[in-house]
Amino acid sequence: MTRSALVWWGVAALVVAAVLGAVTSDAFGIDGTAVDVWWNGLMGQVRDPFVVDVAYVLNAVGGGWIATFAIPILIAVALVIARRWRAALFALLAFLVSAGLVQVLKHLFGRVRPEEMLVISDYGSFPSGHTANAATIAAVAVLLFPRVWMVILGVLWVLAMAFSRTLLSVHWMTDTIGGALVGIAASLLLGALLLPWAQSHGTISRARRGEDTT
Repeated sequence: MTRSALVWWGVAALVVAAVLGAVTSDAFGIDGTAVDVWWNGLMGQVRDPFVVDVAYVLNAVGGGWIATFAIPILIAVALVIARRWRAALFALLAFLVSAGLVQVLKHLFGRVRPEEMLVISDYGSFPSGHTANAATIAAVAVLLFPRVWMVILGVLWVLAMAFSRTLLSVHWMTDTIGGALVGIAASLLLGALLLPWAQSHGTISRARRGEDTT
């Protein structure tokens, strides 16, 4: 994907997320919650104990100190071990930008969460920080390692996280859509700035090293 394409798609994703947040928070005087209420009611009817237990696991993995510190650090360490320190820095910056955008939108819109939440969460329902984090992981992985199987795994991971958030009634469905868009936007816009640099290994070639020793 070209730099201009990364910019356009990144800006488009962020704009759509912002508009969705404004509509669902009633900033425009538009009732944007009908689909959310329907989906939330549906989730209340499909809470199989095993599926709920999986959702609890995703709740722990996708938020708190695990998502904020442990997962980004583990990803960065893995990339450094693979001698991709530039990619590691790119990934860490993507997580930082994504988390920052999530907090800005949460405080900008201040959307109220569903009343029947099964877990305790922080202020602001829109966008879903868990889903944004999952989308950031997926988008960074696809940008650094553009493979079809990576895209499939990334999509499945984001969908699983989004589904778990609504199953636990901690988010409305549109919150998870907004979160996915924010995570993608952060990764694409940062990629427009740093991706060619991040994809290079940042090492001196053997030929260059040979020249330097002669």
